[in-house]
Amino acid sequence: MTKPGYTTMPCILDINRRDFVKALGACSVAAARGVQLGIPAFGQERQPPPKVETNIADFMKVPRTNHSLPGPFPGRVVKMTDPKSLRDDSFDARVIAQMVERGVTALTGKDMRQSFSLFFEKGDVIGIKVNPVGPPLINTRPELVQAVIEWLTSSGVKPENIVIWDRFDYMLADAGFTPARFPGVRIEGLQTMDENGGRWHDKDGNHLSAGNFDRNVYYYAKGVLGRNVAGYKDDASYLNQHVFAGEYSYFGKLVTQRLTRIINLAAYKNTGNGISMATKNLGYGALCNTARLHAPLFFNVCTEVLAAPVIRDKLVLNITDGLRGQYDGGPDKNAQFVYPNCSLYFATDPFALDMVCHQELVAKRRAMSIDVNTSPRFTEYLRYAERLGLGVADEKKIELRTISA
Repeated sequence: MTKPGYTTMPCILDINRRDFVKALGACSVAAARGVQLGIPAFGQERQPPPKVETNIADFMKVPRTNHSLPGPFPGRVVKMTDPKSLRDDSFDARVIAQMVERGVTALTGKDMRQSFSLFFEKGDVIGIKVNPVGPPLINTRPELVQAVIEWLTSSGVKPENIVIWDRFDYMLADAGFTPARFPGVRIEGLQTMDENGGRWHDKDGNHLSAGNFDRNVYYYAKGVLGRNVAGYKDDASYLNQHVFAGEYSYFGKLVTQRLTRIINLAAYKNTGNGISMATKNLGYGALCNTARLHAPLFFNVCTEVLAAPVIRDKLVLNITDGLRGQYDGGPDKNAQFVYPNCSLYFATDPFALDMVCHQELVAKRRAMSIDVNTSPRFTEYLRYAERLGLGVADEKKIELRTISA
């Protein structure tokens, strides 16, 4: 596809980091109280989105590799449950590490060293994509990340070749992903702020994070501009959070140029009548300029972004952190809907994994007397992935293995 013309909007907006976090928190509270903030919560839109032209066809033209989705175990999902993992709001790191071992080996049918060789090589640069939204209640747990890191390093990966990452650096720190907690391991956000000046932009109006994104690798949505986006007071406030406007969402250079393998560690929570788990963790977390995509493309972003070769060919393992679950009020934390689930979910196929978790969360919402919309459109993006050969969404073809301690 020939890339159409593109311009950014220069702006400088004084916004203190903590004030920005507080603003996000206020939005979460308002949403929980049913206050309309200009755009329906993602996953709650009532009308199907219009057809939008994207560059998915370009992604699909690229030949696949031996590591491409859905990986060696399409349609296979392992659920590992141990009530001892979470007691009195305290997480047991030793039990969680045991759960990781049992879950991985049940998925692969091999021991941990053999499983490592199935997915990785010792010289790989491995990115661990976490979900830091909603700490300390419903984010990816550091104990899970530590267990995965110990597996990698014990198998010969150097700590400096492991990167814990997400889109925003301050969210990583707030969720406990710090150098003190993970010595020797790199911790990186695709977007950063000037801690001294409290600005998103330099003195010339250039976004401080613009250089972190690969302008040659992008998700394109024709006519969907990062301008006049509902829920933002103006274009300047949108750019503060999303770096670029226009029809392009650029992938982070970390993803396109440095990482050779990706492990996806999502949190277990809802977003409206849908879920915010494995596919959304990467679909909206690996690139910029995303808020514009919510209404017109709905969950299809979670399929099409994962079809991009820079994700499709590097994502080798997904573990959804269901030690706690949240069945309503997501994707940010909402304490009244959080519950102990004491489970981890394992798959090479993120679409089968999300289908299992979606059905499970729907059942939980019903059990808790939450209104449920079972429209097929809340899982159509998963079936779309199956049609593209990226995974398995047909419940009859999914092999769910459950293990209890």
